[in-house]
Parts: sequence; structure tokens; C-alpha cells
Amino acid sequence: MIHLVTGGARAGKSGFVLAQAEAVPGPIHFVATAEARDADMAARIARHQAERGARYHTVEAPMRLPLALGELGAGGAVVVDCLTMWVANHVLAGASEAELATQVDALCEALRAQSRPTWVVTNEVGLGIVPDNALARRFRDELGRCNQRVAAISTRVSLLVAGIPVSVR
Repeated sequence: MIHLVTGGARAGKSGFVLAQAEAVPGPIHFVATAEARDADMAARIARHQAERGARYHTVEAPMRLPLALGELGAGGAVVVDCLTMWVANHVLAGASEAELATQVDALCEALRAQSRPTWVVTNEVGLGIVPDNALARRFRDELGRCNQRVAAISTRVSLLVAGIPVSVR
């Protein structure tokens, strides 16, 4: 089971996903993609780490997400948090559209290979205004393409709106 959970910033995606993953017996493999590029992000990461309990096995995978998914231990559940940061990391590293598409292909294969419940968190960034600069427009477009690909292979897709889950599939 792959469950893609999307929504805007601060919509409650991570809390929703963690509550569901905690209902699964065994370890929770938490695959984190954020990089602490500034003090605010470092504080956010530290806060999220402190919120997770002893059942959580955290793997940092800011760039090599497909590889990290293939190397997880057995049992339990998987939480990937989040595709937004993973795509941003690749865009900021200068990955071409073709290179990123290859990474998304590998990600989809790694997700399909999971034999346990897997939740994937991402942001929906395509509902707002058109960004005023090329980098932001490219990021929005790349994340939109990635989200579509992962949604296509997902068993379930949920949209979180103001903390309320809405079933898309």
C-alpha cells in the first residue's frame, strides 16, 4: 500500500501520516529529505525529530531517496517526508529535467518494491499564483510532475485541507 498525502504548507500532513503509521505494528522507517540550509530549517528538523518516539528509525536521504528506500530494515511501516524537499534539493543542485525524471522513475520503482504500508508526504504547490521567477516556476513544475507520477502508482491519495483529510483516491 502506497498512500500519497498532499496539501498546502501547515495543512497537517505529517501529523496525519504519523498517526496512521503508528497504528502499524513494528518499527516506523522515517525517511527524511530536508536539509538544514539555515537556522530556521535546522530548528524545524530538530523539533520534528524530538516529536518522534523510540519506534522511529530515521534515515536522512536528501538526494538519494530511491537508494535509501531500498536499504531499509524489515517490517513495520515507511514514512517518506517529503517529496517537496527532495525535488527542491535536486533542482537547487542543478539537476536537469531529464535527470530529475530519471530520479522520479527510480523513486516509483523503489516505492513499488515496498512490501509494507508506505506513506509519502508532499506539498501541493500548483494551486496558487504563477511564481514570478524562473527557478520557482521550474520547482513548481518539477514537483507537480513528480506528484503526478507518485499519485499514479499510489493505492490511496489524500489531500489535507486545514487539517482535514479529503480522499482523492
